[in-house]
Amino acid sequence: METSLAELLREKGSEVYHIEPEATVEKAAQEMRRAHIGALLVMTSGKLVGILTERDVLNHVVAEGASAESVRVGDIMTADVVVIGPNRTVRDAMQVVTEKKLRHLPVVKEGRILGMLSGGDLTRSIVAEEEGFINTLYDYIQGTYPG
Repeated sequence: METSLAELLREKGSEVYHIEPEATVEKAAQEMRRAHIGALLVMTSGKLVGILTERDVLNHVVAEGASAESVRVGDIMTADVVVIGPNRTVRDAMQVVTEKKLRHLPVVKEGRILGMLSGGDLTRSIVAEEEGFINTLYDYIQGTYPG
């Protein structure tokens, strides 16, 4: 049976980092570095209004020679955030990430953010699932399968 995103979040943890759109990009970059993450959800009054990624900072601040101290998160964030529900599978999420060329995917239920998954999180889950399947087949072939 395929792993649901709710199950993966239980294993990974559901801590989500966020920032306000009025914050400076410098503050956002410091938060990402401190937390060792590549994206922050942008929230206003508990509502998701965007996502800020390392790529946004690179393309809209660094490459343009702008000042991270003066540029606001809301000016460079991606406002159209792709989200996915917790009952979807890891493979469903991987398909979304691949098709939309995303690196981070918030998991949302009824407007509430449950967590955020990265492409790496999804890949690790799929690899672990496949390894378990391969080990079961190996045990079956070797005659050590307990069935």
